[in-house]
Amino acid sequence: MLAVALSLASSASWGISDFMGGLQSRKHHVLVVVLLSQTAGLILSFAALPVLQDHTMGSGDLALAGAAGGAGAIGLIGFYGAMSIGTISVVTPIAAMGVVVPVGVGLARGEQPSAIQLIGIVVAMVAVAVISYENDAERRSVELRSVALAVVAALGFGTFFVGVDAVASTDTANTVAAVRIGGVAIALAAVAIIRPSFAGIRRALPIIAAIGFFDILANAFFAVASTKGLLSLVAVGGSLYPAFTIILAYLVLHERLTRLRQAGVALALAGVVMIASGA
Repeated sequence: MLAVALSLASSASWGISDFMGGLQSRKHHVLVVVLLSQTAGLILSFAALPVLQDHTMGSGDLALAGAAGGAGAIGLIGFYGAMSIGTISVVTPIAAMGVVVPVGVGLARGEQPSAIQLIGIVVAMVAVAVISYENDAERRSVELRSVALAVVAALGFGTFFVGVDAVASTDTANTVAAVRIGGVAIALAAVAIIRPSFAGIRRALPIIAAIGFFDILANAFFAVASTKGLLSLVAVGGSLYPAFTIILAYLVLHERLTRLRQAGVALALAGVVMIASGA
């Protein structure tokens, strides 16, 4: 039950962070938003190390955590880019399909969730598909590029989940810090190559810092959750952030929440209950 609760807390934090990141990426270059928010998260993670650090991680685990962070940063670049040109409530669930990666890895490892938990996983994944569904007219309004970027985000996020799960049990605090180092490194490399404009970014720094805070909080929740339960379960719980992002898009941007999407959110919650009931 604790693992599910923590994974849901990570979903809520990611949902808030991603919504704010998507909004800022409509005003500023996506690479600038990712770089500065990742840097803010890195500073916070380093500040927490003296308090939370258990012991020193090996170089191999640190490298794997950094690689996971790099994959996560690529996912964020794709995701923020998709939200900057597409409809947030459409591209968000597509990005969440990255849950297929860790679920597949977990099952391939021989993890054996209970029957009710397996049903809950299926229901939650169906919920993601239902939330992302649009009729043909609406689908045509979403540029192909935004969908492609959301798919890149899904692969990046899925790889991130697997990498964090592989090393989080060693030392959660060091894992979160190493993940952020990897994310900053990828963002820096992208900025050095693309050279986006930083004009006008100073006024947005408090919001971008908040994006980094909620992102690092989500990473910490997920890292701990991965040490308390099966990867195939906590990854699904951590991937339910579309519900939070879509609700925020509806409340703040007044994006239409159709009856179908309302049903999708209800399905997601039902899936969570089933996953938790077998934990």
